[in-house]
Amino acid sequence: MAFYAMSDLHGMYDKYREMLALIRFSEEDELFILGDVVDRGSKPMEILLDMMQRPNIYPLYGNHDVMALNALTSVAEAAEKTGGQLDPETASHIFGWCKDGGMPTVEGFLGLSETQRSDVLSYLREFSLYEMIDVGERTFLLVHAGLGNFRKGKKLREYTIEELLQDRSDPEIQYFEDDSIFVVTGHTPTPHIWGKAEIYKSHNNFCIDCAACWEKGRLACLRLDDLEEFYI
Repeated sequence: MAFYAMSDLHGMYDKYREMLALIRFSEEDELFILGDVVDRGSKPMEILLDMMQRPNIYPLYGNHDVMALNALTSVAEAAEKTGGQLDPETASHIFGWCKDGGMPTVEGFLGLSETQRSDVLSYLREFSLYEMIDVGERTFLLVHAGLGNFRKGKKLREYTIEELLQDRSDPEIQYFEDDSIFVVTGHTPTPHIWGKAEIYKSHNNFCIDCAACWEKGRLACLRLDDLEEFYI
């Protein structure tokens, strides 16, 4: 049994499946996906449908997943009640989301059956905001973006959704005095941090969004048991 973390799949279904094969992901393993499953890449629905069949994959919210849940809920309601007609405010919101990479997600969603749409929305509603897990002698806080507006002593329950999913972490801060506690985040592509599509490690932080949906980016996976890194 092994524990893994990935983040920011962004619709890159082929890379996702290749990664599962590379790490030889089995029913005994556990995989935590730190948000932004959808948008930008061409096959976000394929990833979601695959994840839904795997009880040992644990999804966390990213900011794009929240946007998708809100927008797709409106799309589904409009399809059921008005034959697809959206009110101007909702249409404007969805248009803004599509400009931020949402078009492949809404197109994939509309291509599903009514039952599949309902199942996908139910699954998206079950995502977690963060997870804290123990693996061996280490404890890992898994969260999409980080701990925005951090202050010493601030409880995890006190953080807002925006602080957890949108505000970018500072990997040069050690957030916990206990050296056995590590923070694993996505959201900020590592080429923006140090110019490389590789996991960035500093001050008990692991930044694992290696820009999978970029032309020269890669999908990264961190095995939490021994901190081995995998790339597609």
